[in-house]
Amino acid sequence: MSNTTLDSIQTAKNILLSPGGIDERVIEKALSEMYLHRLDDADLYFQHTRYESWSMEEGIVKSGNFSIDQGVGVRAIAGDKTAFAYADVVNIDTLIQAAKSTRVIGAAGGKKKISLQPMTVFSGQALYHPQDPMFSLKTEEKIKLLERIDKKARAKDPRVVQVMASLTGEFDVVLVARGNGKLVADIRPLVRVSISVIVEQNGRRESSNAGGGGRHDYTLFTEERINNWVDRAVESALINLDSKAAPAGPMTVVMGPGWPGVLLHEAIGHGLEGDFNRKGSSAFSGKLGQKVAAKGVTVVDDGTLEGRRGSLNVDDEGNPTQCTTLIENGVLKGFMQDAMNSRLMKMPLTGNGRRESYASLPLPRMTNTYMLGGDKDPGEIIASIKKGLYAVNFGGGQVDITNGKFVFAATEAYWVENGKIQYPVKGATIIGNGPESLKQVSMIGNDLQLDDGVGVCGKEGQSVPVGVGQPTLRIENMVVGGSV
Repeated sequence: MSNTTLDSIQTAKNILLSPGGIDERVIEKALSEMYLHRLDDADLYFQHTRYESWSMEEGIVKSGNFSIDQGVGVRAIAGDKTAFAYADVVNIDTLIQAAKSTRVIGAAGGKKKISLQPMTVFSGQALYHPQDPMFSLKTEEKIKLLERIDKKARAKDPRVVQVMASLTGEFDVVLVARGNGKLVADIRPLVRVSISVIVEQNGRRESSNAGGGGRHDYTLFTEERINNWVDRAVESALINLDSKAAPAGPMTVVMGPGWPGVLLHEAIGHGLEGDFNRKGSSAFSGKLGQKVAAKGVTVVDDGTLEGRRGSLNVDDEGNPTQCTTLIENGVLKGFMQDAMNSRLMKMPLTGNGRRESYASLPLPRMTNTYMLGGDKDPGEIIASIKKGLYAVNFGGGQVDITNGKFVFAATEAYWVENGKIQYPVKGATIIGNGPESLKQVSMIGNDLQLDDGVGVCGKEGQSVPVGVGQPTLRIENMVVGGSV
C-alpha cells in the first residue's frame, strides 16, 4: 500500500471518525444493529466538505465565501423499499440512533453480525491527488487570478463592457461502510473557474461564457488555460454581435465537438440510468440488445478518467467506478446502475451510485458520458451540408426522459449553405427526440473532445459534477426553432 493511500486512510479517520469517538468497532455495532432486521442492503455514508468561492465583477471582488458541512447518512434497504436518516452531528449516539431507526424497513428476525474488512482507499484507482486545493494558492493569489481574467478580457476588445469571473474550490472527504463489511474512503478535490463577458456595439449587447476545472488544485489554472478561456468567451460574444435571426424548420444539423455533448447527456444519458429502466419509464426500457442508434454510434459512461470533473475513485456506495458501454455500434448494451437497481434488475453493478451529500439518497447517475469518435474529418462534415445549421455551443435545455423529447438553445451557431459557413445566427433552438435523433446520425467526426470541466447534472433535486463530450456529428431531419 502506497504512502499516499496510507495518508488518505488516516486523513479520513482523523476528519470523519475520531472527533466523534467513532472507530471500526462502533461502525460494526451500528451496522449489526441494522441487521437485527432482515435487510437486503445497508450502508453508512460519512462526509466532510470544505468549500470556498470568490467572485469578481466590474474589477471588484464582490464576494468571498467559505463553508464547512459534515454529517452522516444511514440507509437500510429491503426489496425496493428504503429507510434513510441523516445527522449533521457525527458521534456514537447519533449514529446508533439513526441505525436503529432505519432498520424498521425490514422484518424482525435478522441475525447478521457485521465484521468489517480492513479500510481501503481508491479500490485500486488513484484518479486524483488527495489534497485540499484551497491551500494551493494564497488568498491574495486567488484574487490576482480573478484580476488577470478581468484585465485580459477587457484588453481583448474595446467593445467588452462587463466581465464577471469566479473561482471555486472544494475538498470532500467521504467514508462508506457497507453491510457486506466493506469500508472505503475517498478524498476528492474539485476546482472551477467561470468567465462571463458582455460586449456592446451600437446599442446591441451580447454575452458569452467560458471556463473549466476538474479534480485538481488551483495550479490547474495555468496562464495558457486562462488565456484560452478568456479568448473563447470574448470571441463568441463578439461573433454574436453580427448574428442574424436563425431560420426555422426541419434541417440538417451539425453539432460541434466537446460541450455540445450536453445534449447527449440530457436527451439520452438520463434514459440509460437503471432506475428509470427498472420502473419502465425510460424511452429505452425493454430495448436491451436492440438497435437504438445509427451504425457507428457508441456511447460510454466513464468514471475512471484521470482528473476529470465527473470522475470518482469510488462511487458514493463505495464501489469502484468503471467505463460502461451503454450503446455499441448502434446497439443498446447496458444501463448505469447503483447497488439497489442492479440487484433488483439482476444486472451488473457499474459504480454509478451518486449522491449530492450525506443528506441525500444515492441514485444511479452519470459520471463522464460521451460518444466515441468516428472516421470523418470535421471539415468534411461541414462541407457536406447543402443547407443547415452548425451548432458550436449550447446553453440550457429541457428533456422528458419518458419519451426522450428535448429542447435545447444554441448559444453559438452558424448558417451553412453549399458547405460554406455563411453567417452566425441567434435564437436557434434544437427540438427533437433523443432516441430518434440517435438513429439520424449520418456522419461521426474523428475529433472526440470532452468538455472543459463545467458540467452539473440535476436529478430529483440533487446536483452532482459531471463531464460530457462528443465528436463533430451530422444529424438529419432535426427541427430548429428560430425566428424565420
